[in-house]
Amino acid sequence: MSNPTQADVLIIGGGIMGASTAFFLRQRGVSVILLERWLVGQQASGVNFGNVRRQGRFLSQLPLSNRAHKIWLRLPELLGEDAELVRAGHLRCAYGQEGADRMEVYAREAREYGLNLELLSTAAMRSRYPFLGNEVIAGSLSAEDGHANPRLAAPAFGRAAARAGAHIHENTEVTSLSKDGVDFRAVCADGREFTAPVMLVSSGAWGAKMAARFDEPVPLVVRGPQMAVTEPMPYIVGPSIGVAATTLEETLYFRQVKRGNIVMGGCGRSNSTTEPRTAPVLPEHTLTQFKQMARLAPVVTKLNIIRVWSGVEGYMPDDLPVMGPSATTPGLHYAFGFCGAGFQIGPGVGETMAELIATGATDTPIAPFSIARYAAPAHTPTAHATTQT
Repeated sequence: MSNPTQADVLIIGGGIMGASTAFFLRQRGVSVILLERWLVGQQASGVNFGNVRRQGRFLSQLPLSNRAHKIWLRLPELLGEDAELVRAGHLRCAYGQEGADRMEVYAREAREYGLNLELLSTAAMRSRYPFLGNEVIAGSLSAEDGHANPRLAAPAFGRAAARAGAHIHENTEVTSLSKDGVDFRAVCADGREFTAPVMLVSSGAWGAKMAARFDEPVPLVVRGPQMAVTEPMPYIVGPSIGVAATTLEETLYFRQVKRGNIVMGGCGRSNSTTEPRTAPVLPEHTLTQFKQMARLAPVVTKLNIIRVWSGVEGYMPDDLPVMGPSATTPGLHYAFGFCGAGFQIGPGVGETMAELIATGATDTPIAPFSIARYAAPAHTPTAHATTQT
């Protein structure tokens, strides 16, 4: 099999954004080279919580999220595997009337984007989910959402892209990026060079450094999610569950896999770095998770934690990603900085970016995510939703 160094599109970064873009570009007959410093899906795409949810997203993300939702339902058809997708719903819980009121407003606004949510009273919550704590007074259920295994999704897209003819290079560190005439050039640590007239930077927390090389600095910060998994218990949970909170400390979320283990996250993030790639799990955050779990689902606190982990994620000050064409360099595109909430929308990002790159346009609105929003001398972040779960 040939191993070219020139293609129509060069993708830097093999998380779920880059791998799915490579796959959908190949569906359009566009030649692709993807360069990944480690393994496809090894970084943020593989260490996140695994929520496949539309509920709770910024309204500006819902068209993209809806597009991704349709792709998730077709994974077996598209990729030959389902990434352990469980369509058991996504439930947001409120501890007080203020939180319940926010969920009601969100449900009304989300309906305009085609997302129908079921608002649940205290009595309904007690009846359907008797394992929830007494402080939970209301809920919002997105019945068609769910959760999946993040360790499986991006590699599945990568394998499918490779079968379709994309050239995937793992363990390939890019040391230099430039635009040489009409082509972008990526020089790698092993001396190889790859070129293409179009390039997509989808390198997660490393994306800001690459954008800066093209005079587009962004105020990305690097954080590490705090994750844990317990020993198994009888399967009782069903949906993935989170708290509709305004403070990070209360923002707990958990799900139960079919084997019975409880996966949990939230309540804090660690300071992380890209060089070296470190993302510690801080014991105080794990303890906070168990403290908050005693409010949300007390039965889980009887279980032993068997593993904790973190990863390197990129966060933007307005909690919105950088996605779309460069504002300075023709042919350059971005898809990074998804602020710990990129797993579900990943396939939608890939299909949208492939459409944009191949045709020059997309019907999915992505203008709010443009890197150009950081070009102004004084950028003022604006809030669009409550804390994400």
